Amino acid sequence: MTDAHLFAIGILLAWLAGIRAYLTVFGVGLAGALGWLDLPPALEATTSPWVLGVSGALAVAEFFADKIPGVDSGWDLLQTLARVPAGAFLAAAALSPDGQLGAGMLATGAGVALSSHLLKAGSRALLNTSPEPVSNWTASATEDVVVVGALGLAWAYPWAALAIVLGIGVLVALTLWWVWRRLFRRAPRPAPG
Repeated sequence: MTDAHLFAIGILLAWLAGIRAYLTVFGVGLAGALGWLDLPPALEATTSPWVLGVSGALAVAEFFADKIPGVDSGWDLLQTLARVPAGAFLAAAALSPDGQLGAGMLATGAGVALSSHLLKAGSRALLNTSPEPVSNWTASATEDVVVVGALGLAWAYPWAALAIVLGIGVLVALTLWWVWRRLFRRAPRPAPG
């Protein structure tokens, strides 16, 4: 794989970690452990049975916590401490031919993971203002599908997967901006006189 492909994969993994860190780590580790992928040396740590077991258990816990309105926002707040470092590691590890993590890619991965995490947490906080749970469940299930689908595409078509994920991110950001403006638009002031 070329460095450009590995860069796209690193950015994609960081973006996905900002949404579902445990599922992303578990997916990469499982694919490497089953021999579906030849992982870069630094990503081989994800194939450890301990990493697979812990990330798999936490992915299941997150799957259920993320479906409960209110609990999901608390979970997102807590997961800031996991998603950003996981995104930094995954991005840097994807580009590490010798197992050494570059500071520039660590910083890039952290920034990308933080961006997707803030977009996810912000959209979910806004959805929690709705009294019905269906929109929350739909958003959570969509996030699950996007992460699993993007992981499936990541190694075969990294640029296509990155474009799809970033396109979805831009669409969500624009929708959030539009909804925010509609909800918090100031009422016009009456004319003096």
